[in-house]
Amino acid sequence: MLEALLKKKNNDGPFRYVYWVILVVFAALVARLVWLQLFQGDYYNSLAEGNRLRAIPLAAMRGVMYDRNGQILVGSRPSFTVTYMPSQGSMTEEELNTLSRLLNLPKEKLREKVAKVKNSYIPTVLAQDLTQDIVTRVEEERNELPGISVDVQPIRYYPYNMMAAQVFGYVGQIDEEDMERLKDEDGVSVITQIGRAGLEAYYDNLLRGKDGSRQVEVDASGSPVKELERKNPVPGHNIHLTLDVNLQQALEQAMDRQVANGIGVNGIAAVAIDPNTGAVLAMASRPAYNPNWFTRGITEAEWRQINDNPNHPMENRAIAGEYPPGSTFKLITGAAALELKKITPDEMIYDSGRHWLVDMRNAGGEALGWINFTEALAKSDNVYFYELGRRVGIDKLEEYAKMFGMGRKTGIAMHGESDGLVASEAYKEKNYHQDWYLGDTFNSAIGQGFQLVTPLQAAMIVSEVANGGIQYKPFIVSRIDNLDGTPYKIFAPEQIGTLEVSKSTLDLIREGMRNVAEESGTAGSLFQGFPVQVAGKTGTAENFGGQDHGWFVAYAPYDHPRIVIAVLTEQGGFGAASAGPIVKTMLEEFFHVGAYAADTAAAAGDKAGTGGRAEERDGENSER
Repeated sequence: MLEALLKKKNNDGPFRYVYWVILVVFAALVARLVWLQLFQGDYYNSLAEGNRLRAIPLAAMRGVMYDRNGQILVGSRPSFTVTYMPSQGSMTEEELNTLSRLLNLPKEKLREKVAKVKNSYIPTVLAQDLTQDIVTRVEEERNELPGISVDVQPIRYYPYNMMAAQVFGYVGQIDEEDMERLKDEDGVSVITQIGRAGLEAYYDNLLRGKDGSRQVEVDASGSPVKELERKNPVPGHNIHLTLDVNLQQALEQAMDRQVANGIGVNGIAAVAIDPNTGAVLAMASRPAYNPNWFTRGITEAEWRQINDNPNHPMENRAIAGEYPPGSTFKLITGAAALELKKITPDEMIYDSGRHWLVDMRNAGGEALGWINFTEALAKSDNVYFYELGRRVGIDKLEEYAKMFGMGRKTGIAMHGESDGLVASEAYKEKNYHQDWYLGDTFNSAIGQGFQLVTPLQAAMIVSEVANGGIQYKPFIVSRIDNLDGTPYKIFAPEQIGTLEVSKSTLDLIREGMRNVAEESGTAGSLFQGFPVQVAGKTGTAENFGGQDHGWFVAYAPYDHPRIVIAVLTEQGGFGAASAGPIVKTMLEEFFHVGAYAADTAAAAGDKAGTGGRAEERDGENSER
């Protein structure tokens, strides 16, 4: 009996091992089930829902930009957009070929876009601003293209094309970094375009608005079946600018005429402001570009047109360009000399054509003889201002230049503003490790040497002279609206300082500027018979990289200033001939004097170049 039991126990050994194996496997399965259900349930549920549900962002309408009179400068319009939302599996080569044919886009470009989102449940834009015939073709074959849908989305629109391009900036498609940064509280990444430059970038958080979304149920191919939930987008804030569209157009047409005549082909910058508030009335830069290119997706040919241009079309020269101020700096030199009693208004200084201490001369060997302050300013006499610079000294010239606002940003609410530069002994020592000479002071006194200024800074300096010494912070946005049209924020004129310059000194400077536009001044022929009395200053700044730069700064009317203008033409030559016609066109538009035809502009430019012979070339001469 005992022997039989032992034999049976030995025979049950293999079954016992199988029993334990089954028990271990069953326990592992139970543990895995518990892990999946309790700890991984939400994750796999979201994946399942992701295959059935889609959260499709709804782009918000960007805010509108208006000019000072309510004219739309930048807006948005509806456009057909083709988006791709990954479904099961990745897009096949056949589907890519079909899309490439339908959208008229290179297959490799589509492949790059698709590859970036192959693991995402957020749709991406493949093409936008499509014509009706392309949309029709896509709709006809959409059943063969899983994950492809056609939507109507707002697209940024610049009705005036290149006008004020650098001021407005442009918008572009968001990248992965932007998508993560701009996620809303529901975790849905926006697909709208964002501001990349200019005001579009500076005020992007207000202009962009808040995107919405709609949750839809999709079939196996990824096509929407029904909408389950919708969150409507919130439009962006509308922005009212201080720009005047008519003045802006007149400015840019005048610039383009000069370029067509071969003047300022390397670049032109201009700005007009209200001297009584600091409001920017017009601002432009040449060359320019069309921001509409970026809203629909810039082509390679268009990008090459911008990127290969050595004159940098995307640069806003009005705030970023730094140039020697040339004879326009004589306003500051004169103010310093008069305030420091280094000269009296009636004192006569003899101009023999060269200074008696350093062999630095007037251009063309001209000699004006005995002249006083207002005559020297009107005729832009170099020798006279060399002597003023000698009497004042470089330290005081530096002090007064900084008082007028040179060497620091104006503070305008725009990206990319430059500081400019004020000449000083310390600057030369630090950067060139050289001593300061009297010739350096002479050059500084006429706006040459190390002096640098932006066109906006030049306009603000003239504004301070015109309005009696009040320093305003320039601004280009006057109001931002709430969605209901009520003010969200109002920008009032902001006084940031006052010139420590007497009224009598400013009166003398203004008188000299008025004489610039009179018969004997450097721009007399240009403004002959003009019905509004203009005060101005020409400048021709030496440029070691090519032909001289041309300046013209002005304000009008002389007795009650309403507008200040500064124009710079790169390598344009004499300021009266190159920049003067642009200023005159703007004044004609502002005061409704009449149209400034292209042939009149050319004739006036020729007159200014010959009749205004008293304007000196502010060249930097070497010491002997």
